[in-house]
Amino acid sequence: MDTSEHSLSALFKQLGLPNSKAEIETFLREHRLAEGQALPKAAFWNKAQAQFLSEALAEDSDWAEVTDELAVLLSP
Repeated sequence: MDTSEHSLSALFKQLGLPNSKAEIETFLREHRLAEGQALPKAAFWNKAQAQFLSEALAEDSDWAEVTDELAVLLSP
């Protein structure tokens, strides 16, 4: 059973991104999804990151909820 934390900070760490509160806030200020764009399709993800996000959503994994949260935070 996976008992790891599935927070926004943990998602950023999983994606290999800086994950302090300040670093996440900077990322959110500097990146935006286009209107109607799916989170995994954003140009700022590398291939592995996009695949992880896509699978998290498609498989409704433990990461799906926080992935949805990130999509909302990046939406216009």
